[in-house]
Amino acid sequence: MLCACSGEQFKFEEAPPRSPDSLATRDFSASGLSSRTGDWESKFDETQVEDVESTLKEALSLNYEEARALLGRLEYQRGNFDAALQVFEGIDIRALTPRMIRAIAERTKQRKSRSKVDNVLPNVMSMHSVSLILEAILLKSKSSEELGRYTEAAKECRIVVDTVESALPNGMPEGIGEDCKLQEMFHEALELLPNLWMKAGLLDEVVTAYRRALVKPWNLEPQRLACVQKDLATTLLYGGVEVNLLPQLQVNGITTPMSGTEEAILLLLILSGKMALQEIDWDPEIMDHLTFSLSVTGMFESLADHVEKILPGVHDRAEQWYFLALCYSAAGQNEVALNLLRKACGSSEAKHRPHFPSFLFGAKLCSLNPNHAREGIKFSQEVIDLVKHQNEHFLSQGQKFLGICHGAAARISVLDSERIIFQKESLKFLKDAALNGNNNDPEVMLTLGLENAIQRNLNAAYDNIMMYSDMMAGSSRRGWQLLALTVSAQQRFQDAETIVDFALDEAGDIDQLELLRLKAVLQITQQQPKQAIETYRILLAVIEARKEHWLQAKTFRHEALTEQKLEMEAWQDLATIYADLCSFLDAKACVDKSQSIEFFSPRSWHITGMEPDT
Repeated sequence: MLCACSGEQFKFEEAPPRSPDSLATRDFSASGLSSRTGDWESKFDETQVEDVESTLKEALSLNYEEARALLGRLEYQRGNFDAALQVFEGIDIRALTPRMIRAIAERTKQRKSRSKVDNVLPNVMSMHSVSLILEAILLKSKSSEELGRYTEAAKECRIVVDTVESALPNGMPEGIGEDCKLQEMFHEALELLPNLWMKAGLLDEVVTAYRRALVKPWNLEPQRLACVQKDLATTLLYGGVEVNLLPQLQVNGITTPMSGTEEAILLLLILSGKMALQEIDWDPEIMDHLTFSLSVTGMFESLADHVEKILPGVHDRAEQWYFLALCYSAAGQNEVALNLLRKACGSSEAKHRPHFPSFLFGAKLCSLNPNHAREGIKFSQEVIDLVKHQNEHFLSQGQKFLGICHGAAARISVLDSERIIFQKESLKFLKDAALNGNNNDPEVMLTLGLENAIQRNLNAAYDNIMMYSDMMAGSSRRGWQLLALTVSAQQRFQDAETIVDFALDEAGDIDQLELLRLKAVLQITQQQPKQAIETYRILLAVIEARKEHWLQAKTFRHEALTEQKLEMEAWQDLATIYADLCSFLDAKACVDKSQSIEFFSPRSWHITGMEPDT
């Protein structure tokens, strides 16, 4: 009738003999305990004794390994991690692992067949014994962790994962946790293993451990599963390592992530979908990570789609509209962004505290489009009124946008008297912005120089741009470009071309395209058509080489559109040069190229109309 926890039959005379390494001599002395009954009772509290007694009542007798597992648990609970390790070292885990794998597999099959007889399988450990040994391995791992031996701890923890995964290759069956602690031990090991590898500094192993926890159905609770997915996503995003998928995880198809960033984005999209469906609790960190990952990859429209799925009440309406406006503006859709900002600043939010960032962003977007100049004046004035009570350091920004919008309004104004007033107001507000910013804001100085150049105050414009260049240490394409234009307006074309050549040596890829076109225009102005044609040839060759990049990236669509527009304008400029040289066939070929990009461009049709009939 005496049945051991492992399911094996034992005789009294088969108990392990006492030896110098036995529990009675080594383990008790290592922990500082006496084998006498009185000393035992004085060292352990009632809870620990009751725990041992309940286990004894369940198993009726203990084998050698199970006794060590229980004693090691007691040492771990007391905080004697060294003693616990010494006890756990006596368990021959390597020899027990095949038996545990077989026991888990057989007992699981037995459960599926709904057999109520638990001891019909000869020489097969019981699930209670398996859970006890797995707990011992897990506590051994935790003891090593407490002692700072993170690599050893991770290897011990991996034994638990390997054992259960070998026994259950298709995942954890439902209901297995009702009769024993196997599932509980395994879940704890799944979550602990990547943390141990992280402490050991082995990020490759961290990613692999997280993926093992996600690749099969292990019956993790939704919230715990979401935590694992989130941790893997953040490790892939910020860990700085690329870990290839294991062969068994690779699936051919368009859904297979090609990089760690793509895998992180997929995980975060899954988590955001779960939050939208309220399957897991709202976690603002998930949206922060998703915002970062989609921003660095240029997927701003996709980010906007997921922001729109956020349930009402999570953010204030004005805050959510502002966030969406940022997304659409980054995607190059400023009109959509401006419509959202009108909502955030409109009458529907009049009863709430004004959302200052929305007014400031609205003023900025309006300053970029002359058609919205008058609306931008209202936004900017509202910003200036609001900074009197809060955010006073934004006063110069409000004045800057107000000056820009007045200047844009002057250029689209029909009445001369109105245009003169707008021009004066523009310079006034821009100068006020420079003073309030203590002349330390380079953007204000650049804008002031631009407005002076437009109003033909060339000397003042030159001084402003030179001050801007000093602030930026000469590292701004816009500064070089505006300086070249100002110098060319002073009829110093050779100096302007020299400035452009100097800027080309320091400019980035996109900036080089703008500067190359400016150089070609300056060469045309100097009556150097051959040099201009050569410059346009270089410009178009660079654009053609970058097309392949945009096709592969499939992101940053607004930048691709900017280059496409620049390509069309380059063909139109070439057509004009050839027309002036009476090379009408070449001009027609260039016009055809520009119309292949945008068929209804007015300038292309104007050049076509100027060509003589052939």
